[in-house]
Amino acid sequence: DVQLQASGRGLVQAGESLTLSCQASGFTFDDDAIAWFRRAPGKGREGVSCISSDDGTTFYTNSVKGRFTISRDNARNTVYLQMDSLKPEDTAVYYCAVALRAVAGKEQQQYRYWGQGTQVTVSS
Repeated sequence: DVQLQASGRGLVQAGESLTLSCQASGFTFDDDAIAWFRRAPGKGREGVSCISSDDGTTFYTNSVKGRFTISRDNARNTVYLQMDSLKPEDTAVYYCAVALRAVAGKEQQQYRYWGQGTQVTVSS
């Protein structure tokens, strides 16, 4: 069965760091784009970052540029999101997602498989 298992949830203070990971099983995503989305309280899901499968091109939403870093380890079928200098505004449930294409954008409709979500809470 296809699964995306996320880990790395945590409650941290503003300014601290946290790294999320998401490991896939049941398929290999070497040829697929991967993204992290998040849903903050009272808001819809937002595309945070994505990484392509071909040349590793990345994209970040403006609010996290310079603070978050997405990476992938195809050998381990795992994607990571390193989050530095966390702010209370980053508090959200974070989801990893895999698209059945080499390059994908921010629209959630482009993604076929989704993780269960992991809670990140940043206190001030």
